[in-house]
Amino acid sequence: MTRRVCIIDTDPGTDDAIALWLALAAPMLDVRLVTVAGGNVGLAHTLRNARAIVGLSGRVVPVVAGAEGPLLGAFRSETQVHGADGLAGVALPEGPPATPGIAADAIRALLRAEPRVTLVGIGPATNLALALATEPALVDHVEEIVLMTGAWAEGNITPSAEFNAWSDPESLAVLLECGRPVTLATLELTAQALVTPARIAALRARGGGACLDAAARIMASVPASRRFGHRGHPLHDPCAIAWLLAPGLFSSRDVHVHVECGGVTRGRTVVDRWERSGAAPNARLLEALDAEGFFALLGEFLFTLP
Repeated sequence: MTRRVCIIDTDPGTDDAIALWLALAAPMLDVRLVTVAGGNVGLAHTLRNARAIVGLSGRVVPVVAGAEGPLLGAFRSETQVHGADGLAGVALPEGPPATPGIAADAIRALLRAEPRVTLVGIGPATNLALALATEPALVDHVEEIVLMTGAWAEGNITPSAEFNAWSDPESLAVLLECGRPVTLATLELTAQALVTPARIAALRARGGGACLDAAARIMASVPASRRFGHRGHPLHDPCAIAWLLAPGLFSSRDVHVHVECGGVTRGRTVVDRWERSGAAPNARLLEALDAEGFFALLGEFLFTLP
């Protein structure tokens, strides 16, 4: 089996933690680098969390710190969902030290060394955009860009914007216009991956090791969402990883996406689902998810971790 070489850019974050464990458990992914930005919480927390998540998995993968905030504008965290520590108060053992360096430099170095690399962005897009904007020729080494970002209907941080897109829309615009295949898991898709008490119980019933136990504790610690009648909460970021592992769980369509970078609609992703703009598609939009298959996949892979 040929393993897909990946860089995961993240801002852990409760759902980021589960996405990272899913990626690190998957035999078809070769996660070479984890880069970290400020996002769900500040960089000091996200870096510590990323180190702990990778350390608990037993995998040896460099974790490199990157941007503390967006290219333009002010940084704002999202502690209402993720808690002040980013992991909803679930304590993990201290992870290995961060690898010295800067995320954008580490991304470029790996792109120079490998002919085909998949970039997975499950936080603000700053680190990935900085890497590609400062050495544009490296875009030829990008196989695919997979992002959990955006929404074609309502947002979750403003009425019109999803949190990752809103955090750094200028960087998201760089990725959308770089000329390489981009796949988007938006809020409409991730809403279908609804964590419920029954799904947490099914995950726990598998047994497994410390990672699966921590994943279940994190899911149980995230408050139920008012948007879903307090039945549960969406598991956003693992959807981007699941696309790489089991694309048959998804349906999709090619669309043109434009991101607004100013005013009250800053961060809004204008998704042309019905080809009204006449603009050529620049992204694959994931639309429907087999939720039962998704949670079965999650449990199957997390069970294999220590």
